[in-house]
Amino acid sequence: MKLNQLSDNDGARKERTRVGRGIGSGKGKTGGRGVKGQKSRSGVAIKGFEGGQMPLYQRLPKRGFNVPNPKKYNEVNIGRIQTALDAGKLDAGKAVNADALVGAGLITRLAKDGVRLLGKGEISASVKIEVAGASKAAIEAVEKAGGSVTVKESKAKAEG
Repeated sequence: MKLNQLSDNDGARKERTRVGRGIGSGKGKTGGRGVKGQKSRSGVAIKGFEGGQMPLYQRLPKRGFNVPNPKKYNEVNIGRIQTALDAGKLDAGKAVNADALVGAGLITRLAKDGVRLLGKGEISASVKIEVAGASKAAIEAVEKAGGSVTVKESKAKAEG
């Protein structure tokens, strides 16, 4: 067998039905849409419409609230910081801030509202961390290891 003789099995690829291409095709004239009426025409949008009755999504009670402009943080776990310290990508003597994390490759860019420190993993190095937000578990773990966490305003918040 040669490469130019390769082909799919019969029925492996089904051809798309070409709708509205003549009566002989079996899907011509009305194109499978029936006859007349709103649904036979283009531009129909009646997904939740119930014939004038109040639609279900309006009958049900509404709950909750969506914050219109929520803060978006780059999230970094303490375990990843420890890994970077062990690999020599971060210096324990200097403060670990957003710029240092970008340099170490732990976060890709600072397009968001700053860095938030999370408590997944373990940290053993005594390190000073400066971030825009941190969880209680992360702060406890860093302080237990002899370090400190400074939560400060991010650049985006200070400029705006």
